[in-house]
Amino acid sequence: MSPIKVSIGVCVKNSASIIKDAIESIIDQDYPPEFMETIFVDDGSKDGTLSVIRSYFPRMPMNCKIFHHEWQGLGYSRNVVVHNAAGEYIIWVDGDMSLAKDFVRKQVKFMDENPAVAIGKGRYGILPQISLAAFLENVEALVQLLDNNKKIDKPLGTGGSIYRVEAIRNVGGFDVNLKGAGEDIDAEHKLSASGWLLETTPAEFYEKRRNSWKGLWNEYYWHGAGGRKIIRKISPQTMLSRTFPPTILLTVILRSCSGYKLTAKKSVFLLPLQWIFKRTAWVLGFALNK
Repeated sequence: MSPIKVSIGVCVKNSASIIKDAIESIIDQDYPPEFMETIFVDDGSKDGTLSVIRSYFPRMPMNCKIFHHEWQGLGYSRNVVVHNAAGEYIIWVDGDMSLAKDFVRKQVKFMDENPAVAIGKGRYGILPQISLAAFLENVEALVQLLDNNKKIDKPLGTGGSIYRVEAIRNVGGFDVNLKGAGEDIDAEHKLSASGWLLETTPAEFYEKRRNSWKGLWNEYYWHGAGGRKIIRKISPQTMLSRTFPPTILLTVILRSCSGYKLTAKKSVFLLPLQWIFKRTAWVLGFALNK
């Protein structure tokens, strides 16, 4: 049997209505399946997520594992992947994502060529979503990662990222006490403090954005609630300066200009207002959750 080069980690909860695109994009990868495995972790879903995952097993060209437990949170679920991965790398795929056909191949190539890198974040592609909220989210994410092609000082997130297994294991994996948002920021901090590099890569992936302003508000409120726990662990001054750098509003305005060059749509100039909307939700989530 060929040695596994890369493990695909899919940690989900209540994703039955959206996970099909993620799984099919894994199946369609042009990377040799004998060097891949997929690890699914169902974190206490109450819908048909587990059934959907199992229905795809006969079509999966690579080895697959599935773990299911009552809700334990993201930190715990990601550690299930870390502890059971046979690969040299882990690529994290969320339930609302899909991958370009060459995503795995490009991610593995990048990590092989950059042995000092612990995390390589792929690039956001823009899905043809109709709603303004979703469109602006996609444009902002795309421009944000295009801003800097090398070392960066902002949270990357797990979805669409490739992790070096040796690195994440050496820093103790993810914090199981971080059950909501923030387990990825904590892991990035530990890896960076240990001397590893965090970079962006040329690989492209797609994320289904919230189609309503209410959904967007709830997402950032949730991130704010997770942010309180992170700031308790990491220097408050460091974390707040990364989350709200002094020049951030000017940066968002400049991103609007970059977004217009990419899309030729005037609606991208609403990005500063959208940023204020999202950060208000984040601050309230932070302030109202202990």
